[in-house]
Amino acid sequence: MSTGPGQGGATRASGLRGWWRARTAHLPPTVRALLWSAAGGLLFCLLNAVLRGLSQQLDPMQTQFLRYLFGLLVLLPLVWHGGLAAYWPKNLAGQFTRGAVHTVGLVLWFLALPHLPLADLTAIGFTTPLFILIGAGLFLREPMRWERWVATGIGFAGVLIVVGPLLSGSGGGWHLLMLASAPVFAASFLITKVLTRTETSGVIVVWQAISVTLFSLPMALWAWQPPTAAQWAGFAVCGLLGSTAHYCLTRSFRIADISSTQSVKFLELVWASALGWLLFADLPTQTTLLGGAVIVAATLWVARRERRRPTDVEI
Repeated sequence: MSTGPGQGGATRASGLRGWWRARTAHLPPTVRALLWSAAGGLLFCLLNAVLRGLSQQLDPMQTQFLRYLFGLLVLLPLVWHGGLAAYWPKNLAGQFTRGAVHTVGLVLWFLALPHLPLADLTAIGFTTPLFILIGAGLFLREPMRWERWVATGIGFAGVLIVVGPLLSGSGGGWHLLMLASAPVFAASFLITKVLTRTETSGVIVVWQAISVTLFSLPMALWAWQPPTAAQWAGFAVCGLLGSTAHYCLTRSFRIADISSTQSVKFLELVWASALGWLLFADLPTQTTLLGGAVIVAATLWVARRERRRPTDVEI
């Protein structure tokens, strides 16, 4: 019997997952979670670069809606192949709660996005791990090991080395608006961590796309203008990048404590600096290089410390 297109895609996907598991099976769960989180961070940096250009051409709320609409369209073939029953959530209310909270953070983020350089918005987003660490300890009762606090504190110090001079310039209001989105996103990620106890990563990503698309639609219609062909193509790329990045992040939350993966988020500053140099010929400043070195050192140190712990258990 011949294999159809859907079955062939599933076979390739299974082969890729098998290859990844074989390559990382010897690693402790926390280290695998750090790898998933680092991959997600790189994809988010690529996504932010494309979205910033689109948000300067279209209304930010329309940009937000189309980004998640195309994220949903990218996921529909997976839902069709797996069947609707496989993607129906066990906690529908939790999925829409997470979507509503994430939408609030996105509104703040997209409003500030056209007015800030890519490096600024990336660096300000690094405050989110601090709120996640606090929330994970207070609400999820995760063990707050001293290594996680130290790595996050050192990483945040590296961020301050980079962005300190930037925050004292003009446009401070947009910086504060971007900063306000950080605790909201932290709450969204904490809800995601709770959902991973009963839901698969695929279900969470699909229902985030559904809920955010629905919540964003009314705001997008208010200021709608027809996108060009190039803009439609840009949103298609955003859909692929965003859905894949959220899947990586959700996988990291499933494997290990959410607090154990936050220090690796600071690597996004390294990704952003590298992309700026490769794509726009923006040479990183001395403070960027120094801050990046501090961030990388903190990330590698906590990964090594976590790898020595034999008590981690994969969920």
